Amino acid sequence: MECAIPASWRNQWCLCVPAKSAEWDTLVTVPTVHEPPPSDVVVVGAGAAGLFAALTAARDGARVTLVSARPLAETASYWAQGGLAAALAVDDSPALHLEDTVTAGRGLVRRSAAEVLCDEAPARFADLETLGVRFDADRHGNLALGLEGGHGIRRVVHAGGSATGRRILRQLSADVVAEKRIEVLERSRVRALVTYADGRVGAVACDDGRVIAARAVILASGGAAALWSRTTNPPGSYGSGLLLARAAGADLADLEFAQFHPTAVVGIPGREGFLVSEAVRGEGATLHDAAGERFVDELEPRDAVARAIHRLLADTGAPAVYLDMTAIDPARFPNVVAALRESGHDPVTQRVPVSPASHYMMGGIVSDLQGRSTVAGLYAVGECACTGLHGANRLASNSLSECFVFGHRAALAGLDEPAPRAGATLREPPASELAPPASRETRAAMWRHAGLERTDSGLRRLLEDPHPLARLVAASALAREESRGAHARSDFPAHDPDLDGCHSIVPAGAMTTTLVKWT
Repeated sequence: MECAIPASWRNQWCLCVPAKSAEWDTLVTVPTVHEPPPSDVVVVGAGAAGLFAALTAARDGARVTLVSARPLAETASYWAQGGLAAALAVDDSPALHLEDTVTAGRGLVRRSAAEVLCDEAPARFADLETLGVRFDADRHGNLALGLEGGHGIRRVVHAGGSATGRRILRQLSADVVAEKRIEVLERSRVRALVTYADGRVGAVACDDGRVIAARAVILASGGAAALWSRTTNPPGSYGSGLLLARAAGADLADLEFAQFHPTAVVGIPGREGFLVSEAVRGEGATLHDAAGERFVDELEPRDAVARAIHRLLADTGAPAVYLDMTAIDPARFPNVVAALRESGHDPVTQRVPVSPASHYMMGGIVSDLQGRSTVAGLYAVGECACTGLHGANRLASNSLSECFVFGHRAALAGLDEPAPRAGATLREPPASELAPPASRETRAAMWRHAGLERTDSGLRRLLEDPHPLARLVAASALAREESRGAHARSDFPAHDPDLDGCHSIVPAGAMTTTLVKWT
């Protein structure tokens, strides 16, 4: 079926799509044009990964369209309190950073991906400084490097203490707005990825009816931590990018690995689920049970600390453990202190009630070291991607570094994709909802059956959930009959050494996983 496009539109590469067809097989003819399309790259998502990818491509001469469901500087990255992990200290090195990353990942880190991150993070830190981000320093001008769980040395840089995400997002958003090669579509949601007849992704379909073609589409749509009822993430982090990619033919991986942050506020009205940065414990804050006793090494990797808290609460019936940051300089973490004080709780004089909450998805869209998915023309970076970097448990503050390292790589690789072909045909996107929001019932079921400890019977009940990503998480967790990192099965409590390095792949269209070793 040919698309009737007014002559005035033909050089804009915006394709008319009938709104009510649910068929993927209908083809839309791309009109012949004599000028290049306005976009070389479409970036979906305006968090740290999306903004950095857009800037990288634009500064390499590309025309970029950045599509964001929310206004700039209001994405999940904005709330990131952790910093950026990079080997910047004189007594640090990429090799030491790699060692800590591999250890935290519990035998599942893809070493080649970790080597890329650890080697390139210092250069991307320098890029951020060039773009105008100002990182914390002492009075002599030396970087104020923080220590976080799982790191053997101080290597985490912050901006504004625990306001790192806010500072970085504000600066990168301003840079994007100032960049003439980037067109920003705020409050615009991508409802489908559009493919050519040969399966290559060549465009995105937005909820306002427009279809934007480009040589590459980079998904930077964030993770799925809000699929659980107790979460540190803002509403909307339901894994929409994963479902859009799957509908376009992309494989997913490691969906059983969702990280639970140990110290999310509980029981303080107005601050339920508010994250208290791991950096607070890095500076000496301690965790205590109801009797005031310490019960865990606070600088263990997150999976160990979260599970220790979970088991204590399960054994005692207590609603929370207590984070003591009374000895910490409040000026180091101004937004944490201010947020708690606004709710009537002063962390300078009172211990803070905390318990684990869903925080980060290690699994996602299968991506190589350039961010390429298993579908030509489609890239994924940031939390929606799965390169194998984080293994079964993400090392603190590696996620922001990942956004910049792999956002940079994907942007440059995407520019090597072939230009959209004049006269080629794009499949018509379906009218059905590919990435629905999660209901309250789904989120409660995810917390109950796919939380910090899982069982065969609970996961099988979750297989019946109406939300497609909930079912995929359950299928992946059922298939991994062991406990490793963020995935714990009470019926399979031991780690299975035969599964070291084995990643759970969910092929497009399938509901069963295949275990594959990545190098």
